[in-house]
Amino acid sequence: MAESRNWAFSRNLQPSPEDVDFDLDAGLDSVVLLRAEIPGQAFTASILGTERVGYGVVIRDDGLILTIGYLITEAASLWLTTNQGVVVAGHPLAFDQVTGFGLVLPLGRLGAPAMERGSAAAVDVGDDVIVIGQGGRAHALKARLVARREFAGYWEYLLDEALFTAPAHPQWGGTALVGADGRLLGIGSLLVQDRESLGGEAEQGNMFVPIDLLEPILDDLLKLGRRAGPPRPWLGLYAAEVQGQVVISGVADGGPAARAGVRAGDVVLELAGERVVGTADLFRKLWRLGPAGVAVPLTLARKGEHVRLLAGSVDRNDLFAKPRLH
Repeated sequence: MAESRNWAFSRNLQPSPEDVDFDLDAGLDSVVLLRAEIPGQAFTASILGTERVGYGVVIRDDGLILTIGYLITEAASLWLTTNQGVVVAGHPLAFDQVTGFGLVLPLGRLGAPAMERGSAAAVDVGDDVIVIGQGGRAHALKARLVARREFAGYWEYLLDEALFTAPAHPQWGGTALVGADGRLLGIGSLLVQDRESLGGEAEQGNMFVPIDLLEPILDDLLKLGRRAGPPRPWLGLYAAEVQGQVVISGVADGGPAARAGVRAGDVVLELAGERVVGTADLFRKLWRLGPAGVAVPLTLARKGEHVRLLAGSVDRNDLFAKPRLH
């Protein structure tokens, strides 16, 4: 995930102080550039790469940074850069598999202002918002909230209500979604291009994880490095909805699904004897079975035949390399 800094949004797409009722420069300075290096043998290296670049948002006066977790998963080193040119090493403090949030602890003084957290409930579909990456106004985009709905990610990820904006920020990972009052509404996760996400429009946009999901788990993330309670079961399968069916598009190498014999192209018919009617339904049925380690009975359709398999789920975090303080 390399990034070029030699680009800028056109002036008419950039926010200006006259457009907002808050200190725009302070809001821009709250977003930092994040660069992560991941060992080549890491579990996620083949999927997410060994060099990851995105953004993070300073959310406390002590410099604590909120980002999207896939940027920092299994990171061996992290570097943070502010708009003022300050470069500081960082430590990947926490990653929450449920929301996708990640926390980074700066190992030096950033000098960047903290952005106040708001609530996604305070913004309505159609409202103007700003998507901010590090780099000042040149990397900040005037946008609008175009949808809020359930989002099921093919990698065993589900949000009951995600936020969708348009037009798209081309470097979305860890961007700050900011409301008219300058408060943080969400953290950028994905580039999307489908009519359902964008309210019937055919343009590209971004998906954001609502900031409201952070408050209930923040203390746990700071103390434990993850949310409290038993971890969810994980199978290591990638699922997509195709013509009303849940189709396996791939499996993680060495993961529970692969070991159980699940193959790309299989259609998931049942989980634990219950009919599966979509990817979100598949994940909810999986998580209702119990914590990580629970056995997961699957009924699949493969080349016109029914195949019944039993997969032993695991805690996904157990497969990840753990961060170290140097």
